[in-house]
Amino acid sequence: MSTTAINSAVEQLVRPYLDDNGFELVDIEFVKEGSNWFLRVYVDKDGGIDIDECGKISEFLSEALDRNDPIDKAYFLEVSSPGAERPLKKADDLRKAVGKHVFVTTYEALDGLKEFEGQLQTFDGEQLVIAIGKKRHTIPYAKVASARLAIVF
Repeated sequence: MSTTAINSAVEQLVRPYLDDNGFELVDIEFVKEGSNWFLRVYVDKDGGIDIDECGKISEFLSEALDRNDPIDKAYFLEVSSPGAERPLKKADDLRKAVGKHVFVTTYEALDGLKEFEGQLQTFDGEQLVIAIGKKRHTIPYAKVASARLAIVF
């Protein structure tokens, strides 16, 4: 089974539980690190998620995975918060991040840059505007390779 198919199967198993309990599915990763496979499920909610909630989600998902068995190899299950520098994977994530400090990479150079870190001022679904100091950069959403929240030190 492909990684995409595994991610989809895991999402179908966990989403009803998350929706019923007020959690947001941020991301799912099925990755090999060294000789081990890891299934990582990143979950959040308004106000943040705590370790006890991650534990409950992990218990639910572990039982669901045991019943449905969509993964044909041994792996470690990890359920956690996406952290302070959470990825912004979907357009809706970017909409929620307007006004926050972000780090964005692009597929090709724009204004001579491929990396932009600053305040996300606007996002209309087509373009995002990031203010870096006094300069504003307009980035077409289709050119965004990755985006995440960034911590300002």
